[in-house]
Amino acid sequence: MVDDSFRRHVEELERQTLSRYATLSVNSRGREHELPPCPVRTVFVRDRDRVVHCKSFRRLKHKTQVFLSPAGDHYRTRLTHTLEVSQIARTIARGLRLNEDLTEAIALGHDLGHTPFGHAGESVLNKLVPGGFEHNVQSLRQVEKLENGTGLNLTFEVRDGIVSHKKDGNPCTLEGAVVSLADRIAYINHDIDDAVRAGVLDENDLPESCVAVLGDTHGNRINTMILDVLGVSFDKPYVRMSEAVKREFDVLRDFMFERVYLNPVAKREEGKGMHVIEQLYLYYKNHMELLPGEFAKNIAEDGEERVAADYIACMTDRYAIEEFKRLFVPMEWQ
Repeated sequence: MVDDSFRRHVEELERQTLSRYATLSVNSRGREHELPPCPVRTVFVRDRDRVVHCKSFRRLKHKTQVFLSPAGDHYRTRLTHTLEVSQIARTIARGLRLNEDLTEAIALGHDLGHTPFGHAGESVLNKLVPGGFEHNVQSLRQVEKLENGTGLNLTFEVRDGIVSHKKDGNPCTLEGAVVSLADRIAYINHDIDDAVRAGVLDENDLPESCVAVLGDTHGNRINTMILDVLGVSFDKPYVRMSEAVKREFDVLRDFMFERVYLNPVAKREEGKGMHVIEQLYLYYKNHMELLPGEFAKNIAEDGEERVAADYIACMTDRYAIEEFKRLFVPMEWQ
């Protein structure tokens, strides 16, 4: 039998090397259902592994980031976005001497509840479902209840970081704050890259002040933002950018909304995706007997509308399209 000296060694290293503001594994507030300690992994490493091996993580590879069902091999999907967030977040956490394992677990799980067709799908369900629908709340629901039929039983800190990763969130750990900021750093920069690849933007279109302060390439911008966060936040009880960099970051974000996120060329297929989500939701809400048992078992507790939304949110883009075809598009008589 393997003793727990491996894990205890890592826990001791955390005590010796991490910032006074870091979240130590041994100080976790625990899980909803207690587990015997792993002899090798800390509680946050265990959570990271549980996220990576779950089905909803694998489905991210076929979910839209910005460009719906892109034909090119190099456009981001929700999975590659998640990996870029994780890389940026770990770099910041390492520089601030925070807990990298907790940071990575939050980053890898932060978008597990995203719908097909990205924020377009989310907006449809938010209008249709009583009580609304937000992908961060759905990500928490995914890891607490839906995955494996019982959830992943993650630690409080990881679950808090997942549900609090949006800009207006208030995570209880600095590691959660790192992921929230890394999410925004990642998507703004990789969405510029994808928009240029798609011909929606030209690098020369970017605001001059942003280029001057943040940099003129994808890598330079990310490097500037990370170094700025480290310079401002090292050994501090917060994680944030300097006012100068944040100001240009906000200008860049506004520019992206105007030129890409709301661009009719970039979003020309989005209306179709929204129609698919709406029709699938309305259909399954009225045909709950067709849902798989792992979803149907929640109807009495959560209601038909929420369970129908759960089923839709778990779909990939292509599965949602195939379901729409099967249910609503006439097939040739065989």
